[in-house]
Amino acid sequence: MSVFRIYVEKKPEFAVEAKSILSDVKTALRLDGLENIRVINRYDADRLSEEDFRMSINTVFSEPAVDTASMEAPEVKENERIFAAEYLPGQFDQRADSCEQCIQILTQGERCRVRNARIYIISGNITDEEFEKLKAYLINPVESREASLDTVDTLDIKYDIPTEVAVLNGFTEMTEEQLGEFVKVYGLAMDLDDIIFCQNYFKNTEKRNPTITEIRMIDTYWSDHCRHTTFSTNIEQVNIESPYIKDTYDMYLDIRKELGRENKPVTLMDIATIAAKKLKKDGILNDLDESEEINACSVKIKVDADGQDEDWILMFKNETHNHPTEIEPFGGAATCLGGAIRDPLSGRSYVYQAMRVTGSANPLVPVEDTIKGKLPQRKITVGAANGYSSYGNQIGLATGHVAEIYHPGYVAKRLEIGAVVGAAPAGNIRREAPLPDDIVILLGGKTGRDGCGGATGSSKSHTLESLEHCGAEVQKGNPPEERKLQRLFRNPDVTRMIKRCNDFGAGGVSVAIGELTDGLIINLDAVKKKYDGLDGTEIAISESQERMAVVIAREDLGKFMKEAHKENLEATLVANVTAEPRLKMKWNGKIIVDLSREFLNSNGAAKYTAVEVAEPVVSVKSEYDDNEDGWTALMSNLNVCSQKGLVEKFDSTIGAGTVLMPFGGVNQLTPSQAMAAKIPVLNKETTTCSVMGWGYNPYISEKSPYHGAVLAVIESIAKIIAIGGSYKHCWLTFQEYF
Repeated sequence: MSVFRIYVEKKPEFAVEAKSILSDVKTALRLDGLENIRVINRYDADRLSEEDFRMSINTVFSEPAVDTASMEAPEVKENERIFAAEYLPGQFDQRADSCEQCIQILTQGERCRVRNARIYIISGNITDEEFEKLKAYLINPVESREASLDTVDTLDIKYDIPTEVAVLNGFTEMTEEQLGEFVKVYGLAMDLDDIIFCQNYFKNTEKRNPTITEIRMIDTYWSDHCRHTTFSTNIEQVNIESPYIKDTYDMYLDIRKELGRENKPVTLMDIATIAAKKLKKDGILNDLDESEEINACSVKIKVDADGQDEDWILMFKNETHNHPTEIEPFGGAATCLGGAIRDPLSGRSYVYQAMRVTGSANPLVPVEDTIKGKLPQRKITVGAANGYSSYGNQIGLATGHVAEIYHPGYVAKRLEIGAVVGAAPAGNIRREAPLPDDIVILLGGKTGRDGCGGATGSSKSHTLESLEHCGAEVQKGNPPEERKLQRLFRNPDVTRMIKRCNDFGAGGVSVAIGELTDGLIINLDAVKKKYDGLDGTEIAISESQERMAVVIAREDLGKFMKEAHKENLEATLVANVTAEPRLKMKWNGKIIVDLSREFLNSNGAAKYTAVEVAEPVVSVKSEYDDNEDGWTALMSNLNVCSQKGLVEKFDSTIGAGTVLMPFGGVNQLTPSQAMAAKIPVLNKETTTCSVMGWGYNPYISEKSPYHGAVLAVIESIAKIIAIGGSYKHCWLTFQEYF
């Protein structure tokens, strides 16, 4: 079948993106000889007739009012250069995917295939070296590559179809030195103690060698990303030089004793959660919503609906996507928001407002001063803002507050936080322990190779080569697909069928389904794939965004599938709940994972550390003088100057529930201290609002994490009070950037 090709370019008066790229490149790369950049979208399509293709040109591929479309390749003049860029194989291309869906709607036939590439035509007097620098700036090797300008005969990609996964023969007999080399060769996130722990389990308990799938799955399951290994490390020795910090630590030890936790290990996790346990014991935390599901922070609230109080569950969550955003800004920041949404969403709540707090080094630093192996700060900052706002605007989520902190320390690793608030009527949420013969349904997006290693990738330290080798760990989000999940989960008839739910985070099938209950048999052959060629290991650990795993009773299968179909969502029965506490996975008719729940829940070898806390040296001297020069310097500081340009990339009004606009005052130039939104009651009026604030100062925290943490709490609550909230009805959600 023929491959049809069309080139689509915005008319000069509408070429906003091309002008923006030109401005960005000239500023960032200081290419004085650069005169113009044209951006052309090239579409290749097959599996459709020529008639259908021509019908799609002015309805799908282009808008005649603002675009020019041509089947002829663009002409390149004497002073022009040309190159094309395309996503790496396996990366999700939303533009191509949308074209395929629209053409299918248009033709009412089978789905065609579309491939998209972007062509850049550069005009001006630039050298070969400058041209290569420009290409390197526009093509991020983590997600894209330079594309050929030649025509193609087929869009088929030949995949080797795997039939087996390897058994690691000899694993149980490896020496300690060989195991250490094994960790390096396979790029595992686990350490030597963990791999020895694994070896002992397979040697003494299972009495067999593991499959590579089992090792990859265990590595994912025990990663810091999925199991907070660092927070669970046993702290054996503590030496605190500062008397007042030691007093605080002693208070923690006293509370442990009061709660009867002296025999529990001292860990950062225990320190972080002890206050909630104490408040609960004292009868102060009565509004906490407790269950075996830990999707997001959940509290019970009363909501005024048409003058009547209703019982609701309020959920809130914040998460970081530092590593993915560092290496692929647009996709990393987009999936930061997507992942944050899915946590409360998996708790069956409707997410209605988001906050974005980020940390960056100076984005005005010249590109040539970029640290080797890293993207320029400017590219990260701008790309991340575009990614987060694009996802929020497409899924229909109001971003109520946006702030970016600037500190030179963030040149090492960016800070990318997405915080969200969701709510649902308490009666819509059913929480029950799965029973044998219950079934697990996989909802939403298909599985691809992109996303393999997301959990372990964000749990490892990184080097100069990370940018080149981490491509599969970062995905492009698919907000319309997640929007369908939101719509489905807002239907009480659906949510009342769900006994337990987990979103597909960085661990993929192995964690999302593996965590649902103790006994499971997962059929990996049933998992829908984006393309052929994936082996059992890849299917088991691929993150693949916009998916949910839900446990329902077997008798509800037909009804559930019908409701999913109404929202145009893929829904597949992929697992059965069993009485035996083992996690098993089948692929190609063979068991490739068979592990005891006790072993999986051990989270690997116990980790031990000692902690020393030095006396903080906190300076109170201002670096600015109280004169004209001092005030000019202060107002020019990136942390003080207006961020209106950044904030206005985000839509704060979606859903018409926003109470506080990002900027207020007579001229709407004064930034709001926090965000507020009405609870999303359906078909009723409410006067009940949620408010969220934040606090953090990296300049204080680098001097003293203790003072930074204390002041972050004070600042967060002060902002809540400043906009009319109450400290008596206030909950805190912390992140590891403390």
